Amino acid sequence: MLPWLLETLRKFPEIAVMLTLLLGFAAGKLRIKGFTLGTVTGVLLVGILIGSWHIDIPGETKSIFFLFFLFCTGYGIGPQFFAGLKKDGLPIALFSFIVCCSSLLMCWGISSLLHLETGTTAGLMSGANTCSAIIGVASNTINELKLSDDEKNTLINQIPVAYAVTYIFGTAGTSWFLSVVGPWFMSGSREKLIAETRELEAKVTDPAAEGEENITNAYDHVAFRAYLVSTELTGSNGRSVGEIEQIFHEKKRGLYILRVRNEGKVKEADRDYIVKPGDIIAVGGQRSAAIATESLLGKEVADAELLNFPVQTVSVIISNKAAWNKPLRSFMKHPEFHGISMRKLTRSGIEMPINGGTVLRKGDVVELVGIQEELQKAVNVLGYKESGGMETDIIYLSLGIVIGTLVGSLSVSIGNVPVELSTSGGALIAGLFFGWLRGAYPRFGYIPPASQWVLTKLGLHIFIAIVGLTASEGFLQGLKTEGLTLFLAGVVLSLSPMVLALFLSKYVFKFHPAIGLGACAGAHDESAPLLAVQDAINSKVPALGYTVAYAVANITLTTSGVIIVLLMHHG
Repeated sequence: MLPWLLETLRKFPEIAVMLTLLLGFAAGKLRIKGFTLGTVTGVLLVGILIGSWHIDIPGETKSIFFLFFLFCTGYGIGPQFFAGLKKDGLPIALFSFIVCCSSLLMCWGISSLLHLETGTTAGLMSGANTCSAIIGVASNTINELKLSDDEKNTLINQIPVAYAVTYIFGTAGTSWFLSVVGPWFMSGSREKLIAETRELEAKVTDPAAEGEENITNAYDHVAFRAYLVSTELTGSNGRSVGEIEQIFHEKKRGLYILRVRNEGKVKEADRDYIVKPGDIIAVGGQRSAAIATESLLGKEVADAELLNFPVQTVSVIISNKAAWNKPLRSFMKHPEFHGISMRKLTRSGIEMPINGGTVLRKGDVVELVGIQEELQKAVNVLGYKESGGMETDIIYLSLGIVIGTLVGSLSVSIGNVPVELSTSGGALIAGLFFGWLRGAYPRFGYIPPASQWVLTKLGLHIFIAIVGLTASEGFLQGLKTEGLTLFLAGVVLSLSPMVLALFLSKYVFKFHPAIGLGACAGAHDESAPLLAVQDAINSKVPALGYTVAYAVANITLTTSGVIIVLLMHHG
């Protein structure tokens, strides 16, 4: 059985790649006492194991998948990357850039001190900063060096060794550091940070809103409820729907009356309709507003017929200039938002807290809920309704990759050193530009989130699988000779920039502690520390500092794959 399997895998290497993905994903998702290896590391290690059977795979194959990964990565973060270069996002962008540059310089210093090889240094930079893209970018750069093929292969095969040794602490260690040490450094204790975060939320959210307003994906921000109104709301002679809604808005409650039951009959409620004591009203809006206004609304009742009306959910890309940099509360009194509620706000795939002070950015995606006839009015104010569907604009995707790789292949000599973006760097920058272009002109270039996820995940993991399969021979030897040294070097390289980040956040840029911790997580190019920090302080506020920092870090760290190779080779 085994000889037949080995022969088959050697004859059909594509089967070996798929088998590596199968076993690598399964191993990476195993959870032992709360710890997981991670799918990238799992695929790499399984690839190395299967690659010990001497399976030959053409090296060019992995480059195709890597281009998909880089382009879609840039496409997803493009709007936030360029937004971060503007005035309001510049402090976080500069903060992230400084932290990433410090990591690059520290990596160069550590590697020079320990006399590490160029490939090992690139793997150290990649694993300690949890930036898998460095593997491909550094490999492409090494291939452009004036070395023999054997020397290039030796250096390239060193990269996954160092990556595998340093990646686990780069993820788990940094998550622990930012979620445990971070709150203590920024505020003195976790409890104090939680209190400071609640104070920030109180400033930007509706007064008296529940603390759960900024927590958990299971919490639905939109509610439709029925109330038996009292004279406190309507007065003894009744009030019009418009007058009652004005009372809601004066109390900063995003609520609207949608229907009324009067003397047993259900009636549609326009602004002039008079609501009288004893009527039952159907109210829609933000859940926290409904809960916080219960004493004014009256007794909640179960009236299935009154609440039985169709509502629609649409996703809107923020593309209209009039909506940029405006807080959500500014839309509460907007006439085109009557009866419309916001269920979800995402920025570069990260869910933002929904409260009155959260500012909309270009390229954000807002999920609106309301009656179909009213929704289009709100959509026109914000931007463009996401077309949805499953079809990817292949022409747009291919055009972006072709333009990016052509530009990346151009070479410029600085002195005697040839410098080029490389096809991988070109694909990433093209992804940034085409992602920004899609945000600015959302009528074309649609790549569904599911397609982005598949192309990004599959592109990276197939690339890593082939790296593991082809680098197997030198892995164990490299691990044996430099394993402990590499691991300790990775610990230093993972934590030192985070120490600097905390210091800069608190004393130089003076970010709010919760937002600063989110920016620190973003500067590390990893979502795991962000999730750990959010869980530690029970709030989504850190996401406000994460997205711009992550976008800048992703580009800066990926580019560092080229720089670190050139520094080590020509240093």
